[in-house]
Amino acid sequence: MDKADSMRNLLAGQGLAPKGIVDPQAAARRIRLATYPPAAALAPFVDYFWLVEWDMRDRAPETQRVLPYPNAHLVFEAGRTAIHGVVRGAFERPLSGAGKVLGVRFTPGGLRPFIARPLSSFTDTTIAADALLGMAAEEAEAQVLRQADDTAMVAQAQALLLARLPPVDDAALLAGRLSAAAAARHGPASVAQLCANMAIGERQLQRLFANYVGVPPKWVIQRYRLQEAIWRLAQPDAPDLASVAQALGFFDQAHFSRKFAQLVGSTPLDYRRSQQPQSA
Repeated sequence: MDKADSMRNLLAGQGLAPKGIVDPQAAARRIRLATYPPAAALAPFVDYFWLVEWDMRDRAPETQRVLPYPNAHLVFEAGRTAIHGVVRGAFERPLSGAGKVLGVRFTPGGLRPFIARPLSSFTDTTIAADALLGMAAEEAEAQVLRQADDTAMVAQAQALLLARLPPVDDAALLAGRLSAAAAARHGPASVAQLCANMAIGERQLQRLFANYVGVPPKWVIQRYRLQEAIWRLAQPDAPDLASVAQALGFFDQAHFSRKFAQLVGSTPLDYRRSQQPQSA
């Protein structure tokens, strides 16, 4: 790994951690996280490539918790390379020893043109990546993970996808636009609002999300709101809880607190306190 790669860590700067990481303060002590954009030809299908690296050999094992987005991933990991469907709950990964993982985060809908099955058929689970990659997953895994640094790993994974590039799918692009509308600041708080904003019927929306995204649109709207809440409460100038609840369209602060605690495992107040820098 070259010096530039070894210094790149999105968790190192306050406020830079991607939304969805439940405890960015602790994550920064455990792992290095880097992301890289796709080539132009892959942009209709792939959000970005991500790399996670950790070295816990002198520490007790810990668990990293993430609140996933409505994205499927192709993950290159020693002995575990696979396609991961959308995870509806919190994703927890025990970390021990040392390791490195390269992932491909597909756009909502972006994986569907590569595979011959609806995304809802493997929500909350994984499927083999051999057909997508055009070779045994173990062979592709070796090609990617043996590279010397981030840039080379991403280039190798990108070459594998470019060799299997499908035609652009208009329905996949529509699924991406609808998901982006659900994620927008001051975006819809209900499926009915999303349908009205995007001029689409609810039955068509439900079918499209089952096929191309893997989870219902209601789930997508609620998940984006909770991810935004987690991110806001982790900032140094975190707003008060009532303001967050109101801004994100929750019925009231109690409703927000219940939904937050169900997925994060702590109340919003306790979470906000845990993310503030500790005085010496």
